[in-house]
Amino acid sequence: MTTVGLLYPGHSAEDDYPRFEVLLDSDIRLPVVHTDIGEDAHRVDALLRMGSAERLAAGVEELRLEGAESVVWACTSGSFVYGWEGAREQIRSLALAAGLPASSTSFAFAHAVRALGAQRVAVAATYPEDVTALFTAFLKASGAEVVSDRASGIVTAAEVGTWGRDEVLELARAGDHPDAEVVLLPDTALHTAAYLRDLEDLLGKPVLTANQVTVWEGLRLAERKAWVFGPKLGTLFAKPESIPTEVTGRE
Repeated sequence: MTTVGLLYPGHSAEDDYPRFEVLLDSDIRLPVVHTDIGEDAHRVDALLRMGSAERLAAGVEELRLEGAESVVWACTSGSFVYGWEGAREQIRSLALAAGLPASSTSFAFAHAVRALGAQRVAVAATYPEDVTALFTAFLKASGAEVVSDRASGIVTAAEVGTWGRDEVLELARAGDHPDAEVVLLPDTALHTAAYLRDLEDLLGKPVLTANQVTVWEGLRLAERKAWVFGPKLGTLFAKPESIPTEVTGRE
């Protein structure tokens, strides 16, 4: 049994994680603890409060009781909004509070891009333009080349959580770029677990989604190789390359 603990802000697309448990079809558990979202707004000041060390630390004891071997802050905007160094400090504080290896969805994206051996990425974001720009800056700090970034202007996670297959596929299609080796969908409020194969079939290239990379990162930190070598979880889960861990809280 491998248990990856997830800290998830509020309620929107957390039902993706039980679906991932089913798709992995193994002895992997993905317990979710909900953190205080505060104000549901893709706005910088609200996101900084949502990702505070105090709010994250409040959920770690429950994850320890679940037997978690690693913990991931399952929120992209509530991590990259701090910038590269601030996001590093965020997960170091989380690792210290949990007594476990820790990471966040933002660093999961950076590590997943490296795992795919990619350099050029396109961003298809649900966020407003200013928040999307902060994610682009974070990716550039990781060494990736962002060839395009598309912002959808959605302010709340609640609205994003209502999107279905058609909206998700259209987001990816609109955000793709001919020069991109990989397309990134960065919002953990977006349901994507059921559409990973459809997304890659549509674009003909790897697609990384927030809840997908969050699970992958947690398993990597727990040193569990759960590669399925098939299309149901996307190309990422068929690429078992080792990734540097210096920014993940595993010092």
